Amino acid sequence: MDYIDPHIHMVSRTTDDYETLARMGCVAMSEPAFWAGFDRGSVESFRDYFRQLTDFEPKRAAQYGIKHYTWLCINAKEAENVSLSREVIAMIPEFLDKPNVLGIGEIGLNKNTRNESIIFLEHLDLAAKYNQQVLIHTPHLEDKYQGTRMILDMLMGDSRLERSRVLVDHVEEHTIQAVLENGFWAGMTLYPISKCTPQRAADMIEKYGTERLMANSAGDWGPSKPTAIPDLIMELKRRGHPRELIQQVVYENPKKFFSQSKTFLG
Repeated sequence: MDYIDPHIHMVSRTTDDYETLARMGCVAMSEPAFWAGFDRGSVESFRDYFRQLTDFEPKRAAQYGIKHYTWLCINAKEAENVSLSREVIAMIPEFLDKPNVLGIGEIGLNKNTRNESIIFLEHLDLAAKYNQQVLIHTPHLEDKYQGTRMILDMLMGDSRLERSRVLVDHVEEHTIQAVLENGFWAGMTLYPISKCTPQRAADMIEKYGTERLMANSAGDWGPSKPTAIPDLIMELKRRGHPRELIQQVVYENPKKFFSQSKTFLG
């Protein structure tokens, strides 16, 4: 079954992973800008990173017939450095016309701090000014519920943003309802240790349905599995769900959401 991975960090994966993903049915992916494992020290390091996301990675993916898209930002972990964050935000428009850029992301909160909130709001302002879609990172573990509520409040406080063009990622059982009820898209991240297992994701699909809901692997440097979406497909098949329902979650929904960007070619 063809699928789209809406959130995966291929800069941290080998070229062999691209081949494996292609064999498993991945036809397209989007890669949000994220933390490099260390705090970067200058705006030029981000400029080089954005060049990697908009030039090198699409070429690697194309070798295996996969369409590669990306999102640009300075992530929440580095947002504590407000002056650097503002330099990066001012530089981002240089890349917004690149043919694989979908929007601004993954922005959000990490420890729910004041500085993180300031930079989050400034990213939202950038997205509104340039009519960009937004991909949201919600915090991990004990900070998730409070952080998600803070993020939703800030999103709903900006009337310029269309909720149908915002994807709130890393939802879990205690945050998904608020995201969907308020008109946003929700992403379930399938991690082997934290976030969400394929079984839990299947439970949420059964409870909330398939509207504005998608799944991703968020494969990165740490314990993660880039082929997690095929695991979800198998779990849904095991439970007897029809092909149409499965395809809605893993292919049609990401396609519908990303198609709101002029650069998405399907």
